[in-house]
Amino acid sequence: MSLFALDVRRSPLGRVNPVTKLGATLVVTLTLLLSIDPVSAGITLAASLVLLPFSRLPVRALWLRTWPILIAALIGGAATVLYGRPSGQVYAEWGLIRITDGSIDLAAAIVLRVLAIAIPSVVLFATTDPTDLADGLAQLLRLPARFVLGALAGLRLVGLLVTDWRELAMARRARGVADEHRIRRFFGQAFALFVLSIRRGTKLATAMEARGFGADGVRTWARPSRLGWRDAVLAVLAVAVAAASVAGAVLAGSWTFVFAL
Repeated sequence: MSLFALDVRRSPLGRVNPVTKLGATLVVTLTLLLSIDPVSAGITLAASLVLLPFSRLPVRALWLRTWPILIAALIGGAATVLYGRPSGQVYAEWGLIRITDGSIDLAAAIVLRVLAIAIPSVVLFATTDPTDLADGLAQLLRLPARFVLGALAGLRLVGLLVTDWRELAMARRARGVADEHRIRRFFGQAFALFVLSIRRGTKLATAMEARGFGADGVRTWARPSRLGWRDAVLAVLAVAVAAASVAGAVLAGSWTFVFAL
């Protein structure tokens, strides 16, 4: 395990039970999905940024995990500004493009909402060990052990896909296969990776069955999953942030229930 992973796991957020993190993420996300307004999303995003140092995530690691989300949010906001719901003063109009007060407000709400939902989720799960999450799902939520362990094993293999892709590219280049035609090379290499993944998954399933992972009966766990005072603190903070976002939007008069649109 790298020093980065050790530092993250020892952080205040890293010591919280993954089930609590999952519940906190759901509370914040479901609250934000009830309305489309910039105030509630802005409050949630501000609270997430305030709590961000408790994760001890390096800036570079956080950037690598969030830059695709940031770009997607900006693209969605730009499209909404140009083609969103027209209302209020019109600033520019050309064909189907119409920039108005309503489209700008809706774009700001969408960008803030995407960031407010994505950043807490990324931070909470970046400080979570997959094995701890599987232990919590099976022991605390009583999910079927066979399903949980299978999902954990599959998740552990996701990181190998990047290595397999790189090795396939070097092997094909060493053999002189598909040195030209990048599109053809990409699809051929993707198919080879797909076949390799199926073979590895089949071997893993056979090995797990041979070791009794699919057997009936009560399963024992090497590491017990428990809830503590840190879990209570995070749960209270999640509820407080959700309540504050709703109250702030209602007081500002910007709360717009999604089903009323």
